[in-house]
Parts: sequence; structure tokens; C-alpha cells
Amino acid sequence: MYSKADVMSAWTLGAALVACTLFAGNVAAKDQEFTVAYQVSTEGLDLSQPVGVQALYSRLKLAAQVVCTHGMRVDLQPVADESACYEKALGDAIRSVNLPRLTQVYLATHTLQQAMARRIEVPVQVAAK
Repeated sequence: MYSKADVMSAWTLGAALVACTLFAGNVAAKDQEFTVAYQVSTEGLDLSQPVGVQALYSRLKLAAQVVCTHGMRVDLQPVADESACYEKALGDAIRSVNLPRLTQVYLATHTLQQAMARRIEVPVQVAAK
């Protein structure tokens, strides 16, 4: 028998996998533009638990850092603004996962205005505070 939590957990896991594939940064190499993507796994994480959500957030932050710095790429020019790239990549991933607990973790280090600028859906109870 499947409970609502089981279905939500499976859906969330699928959404996280799709969203984390969207980590991408445009970079240039010899007058050509490329998109660098980094896939983040949610394997072994229980996203219904705070520790699992925190671990996913850590993985997303690392992926944003990799994509916006060295990106495991050869002969590509670095992005013009690593900080802006990092914030965009992280915000895009948080928005596309659309997991309220993950958004709350993001809001522990970012403002509500930053979340709104990235079009991250903020839970009503969080926005009211």
C-alpha cells in the first residue's frame, strides 16, 4: 500500500534528479559557446527528513561551484562573474526542485527578495514570517 508520503517522496526524488541536471553555465571556448551541466544524485537521501534535505542542498551548492568555476572542462574560458553564475545555478536548481523544505534551507542563507528574484516558490508560512 502506498501512502501519500511515499508518492510525494518518489515524485520529489524524480523532480530533484531532473532539476539537478539543469545546473548549467554558458562558457566560451575559442569563440564558441558551450553549456556545462553537472548532474547531482539524490541517491541515499531521504528527502522527507531534514538531514536528507540538508545533504541535497550541500550537493547542489557543490555542483553550482563546480559548474561556475572549473566545471571539469578543458580549454574553456572561465565565466565572467563566478559569484553571479553560482547564485543563478543554485537558485535555478532550488526553483526547479520545488521542495518546500529545500527552499527553507536556501532561505537560511538567502533573503526572501533573493528567492523571489530567482522565481523560487516560497511556502506561505515562510513568507509570512
